[in-house]
Amino acid sequence: MMRMLALVLAITVALPAAAADYRVGAGSTLGFLADFQGEKFSGQFKTFEATIRYDPADLASSKFDVEVDLASVVTGDSDRDDALPGADFFDVARTPKARYTTTGFRKDGDKVIADGTLTLKGKSKPVSLAVRFHSGSDATFLDVTTTLKRLDFDVGAGEYADTSTIGNEVAVNGHLVLVAK
Repeated sequence: MMRMLALVLAITVALPAAAADYRVGAGSTLGFLADFQGEKFSGQFKTFEATIRYDPADLASSKFDVEVDLASVVTGDSDRDDALPGADFFDVARTPKARYTTTGFRKDGDKVIADGTLTLKGKSKPVSLAVRFHSGSDATFLDVTTTLKRLDFDVGAGEYADTSTIGNEVAVNGHLVLVAK
């Protein structure tokens, strides 16, 4: 009788899912797409670290903490690559890192949204990311996207604040290859 009761309890009591901890593996990218004088250009940050805890079945236990080395930005254009770390843009001498931390996750239809705070150039603003978590045959991936307004963070000060020269909206995308800790 006791074994039967234990079996029934084991079947009917749902145990909470345990969120998995990950580190970012080789092949991960953190990029952006912006507009300069009507032309699109892309770039990426070569150096960033992320602490990821994620379980799509247990969003309450999930969290992201991402730190980006702003000096690692590359766009493939030497003039732009020299300018972006400067005081008018990322000001890496004063604020060498950007950081994004989640405050929570929510479902929006069949999509998952990560809500959090981005701190860039000393300014902290709420930012939401669309999240796609998927596993392949030999790897686990996390893709995130959002659109930021660069002037909310004073990126592109002085003459570069003109949005007819440099668009205000910047699409941000991350493709993280996750390795279980």
